[in-house]
Amino acid sequence: MSAVTNSTAFVQARDLAKTFDVSAPWLNRVLERKPRQLLHAVDGVSFEIEKGQTLALVGESGCGKSTVARLLVGLYEPSRGGFTFDGTDAHATFRGGDSRKLRRRIQMIFQDPYASLNPRWKVEDIVAEPLREHGLLSDPAQLRDRVGQLLQSVGLSPLDMAKYPHQFSGGQRQRISIARALATEPEFLVCDEPTSALDVSVQAQVLNIMKDLQRKQGLTYLFISHNLAVVRHVADQVGVMYLGRVVELAGKHHLFGSPRHPYTRMLLDAIPKMHDTGRARTPVQGEVPNPLNPPAGCAFNPRCPHANDRCRNERPALLSIGGIRIACHAVEEGRI
Repeated sequence: MSAVTNSTAFVQARDLAKTFDVSAPWLNRVLERKPRQLLHAVDGVSFEIEKGQTLALVGESGCGKSTVARLLVGLYEPSRGGFTFDGTDAHATFRGGDSRKLRRRIQMIFQDPYASLNPRWKVEDIVAEPLREHGLLSDPAQLRDRVGQLLQSVGLSPLDMAKYPHQFSGGQRQRISIARALATEPEFLVCDEPTSALDVSVQAQVLNIMKDLQRKQGLTYLFISHNLAVVRHVADQVGVMYLGRVVELAGKHHLFGSPRHPYTRMLLDAIPKMHDTGRARTPVQGEVPNPLNPPAGCAFNPRCPHANDRCRNERPALLSIGGIRIACHAVEEGRI
């Protein structure tokens, strides 16, 4: 990547890439004379997050946001590039003997609170599991006290320890997930669309809890979402992803106030605005290309009104232009 990186950042991804082999079985390929098929889910993503800040990654479904999240918590091994956490090579640590120490410091909140909690376990066991696994507490009385404190920190009662997940609403289940993630006292939380399965009013409650926890505990967040209204509420910086790459990375106020990339503009134009009731909204035009057969040059060129021959043939690099990072030939050349 051509983008300038800050070596002192608390969290730093450098040219992260993940490729999946989605080929048919070998015998089918031989009989049908088909080549191997590779899916470039993440293709050279770079960003930094300062300690105590929130970076949000946004984009349409299938753009690679959740794959980035899984790369950062060590669920996937990168095909290329790396991830530095607090000055150390995180993926080398995940493979080594100190992986438990690092996993204590990096935790994840999953998207679906109905699927991420074991329905056969009581809340006490769900929240206490990280404490037991990492050997932080073993005394039953101390475990119960700590679980009660964690539940209180997310707006639940210690009395909820004796209940099962099915006895809670979606918002309450997501609070249990947050309490579980906080059990090891992490410094970095990767949040993979933590409110997308919740009603709007409940979303606001969960987001406010996360903001309060960040302020009190100095947490650093990577927040994955496709909801720009949510992102505007929680983020300090926003990265817009398209087909596995970051196309624009800027401060929240800059991105929402004066978006530069045509794709970012298209996403923001599609949001209903209270004071623009008489103006026709611009829908997000076209379809996301097949990631197994992406277009040449800029991946956005088939949907972009500013595309020219260079856009159709040469892939733009993520460059620092006017205080933001952007991958767009039209912006680089001053055409928009």
